[in-house]
Amino acid sequence: MMSGEGKVVCVTGASGYIASWIVKFLLQRGYTVRATVRDPSNPKKVDHLIKIDGAKERLQLFKADLLEQGSFDSAIEGCDGVFHTASPARFVVDDPQAELIDPAVKGTLNVLKSCAKSPSVKRVVFTSSTAAVLFNTRPKNPEVIVDETWFSDPNFCRELQLWYMLSKTLAEAGAWEFANENKIDMVVINPTMVAGPLLQPEVNESVQPILDIINGLPFRNKNYGWVNVKDVAEAHIHAYEITSASGRYCLSERVVHCSEFAKILHNLYPTLQISDKCEDDEPYMPLYQISKEKANSLGIDFIPLEVSLKETVESFREKNIVHF
Repeated sequence: MMSGEGKVVCVTGASGYIASWIVKFLLQRGYTVRATVRDPSNPKKVDHLIKIDGAKERLQLFKADLLEQGSFDSAIEGCDGVFHTASPARFVVDDPQAELIDPAVKGTLNVLKSCAKSPSVKRVVFTSSTAAVLFNTRPKNPEVIVDETWFSDPNFCRELQLWYMLSKTLAEAGAWEFANENKIDMVVINPTMVAGPLLQPEVNESVQPILDIINGLPFRNKNYGWVNVKDVAEAHIHAYEITSASGRYCLSERVVHCSEFAKILHNLYPTLQISDKCEDDEPYMPLYQISKEKANSLGIDFIPLEVSLKETVESFREKNIVHF
């Protein structure tokens, strides 16, 4: 399907896990892609992008930094659409304000200001997260279905020192405010934890729990929603191409407790020493559900978690991150 023929789009933070797949699928569809990275001369950040089919003809790398005013202007000027995925994803930080909150919040406004300056931009697709959806005082149990009307509460995040969640919550809130004031047509994608094959060479925060479990660490007493990276990339592109797409889209194939998740990995790889121990003795966190209704309306037919986990582990093997 070559629906992007002759169209120019920009992907920010293009070397990241989700962004790399967005770039790949855009090139497949015939788009010309302007990819922003902090350091275009770092092979670890750009080699996997340059190798994608169509990159030679239609991929242009731009240097841009989230905290630098106007640094996205030249990449965005003249684009039909912008996919803003650049945001630091780290769960352990020394200085949350400098390492997470500023780059997420100021960086998003920086990108949106460049979009506002460029009359050619028809739509912005912004990568948020269920981190901006789930973290509030509302009860969660198996009967509860979380959907796009839920928002995380910044005060709740601050109290529990959930800095990554806070950064995503504030960034999305700021983005909506700016987009509405400046009449920018914006669609937001809120994925859960993302699994599936890695294009980039190093392990990112989202697939780290999978690596921890296959390395035999006790599983966490937590529930995670999971979604395949290819579905996430696909959803971004559909959100851009389908004119009627609007608002936010939660993406989750299903929510599982880490114990269940360890069990699935054990069934897939029976020879691995996968721990059946939890990191604490507390009762397991109650499960909840995340609605798929809106995602299905984008034409997303979710890849099952078992497939995503297998793809992730096979990708680890291929990149020599694990040996077995």
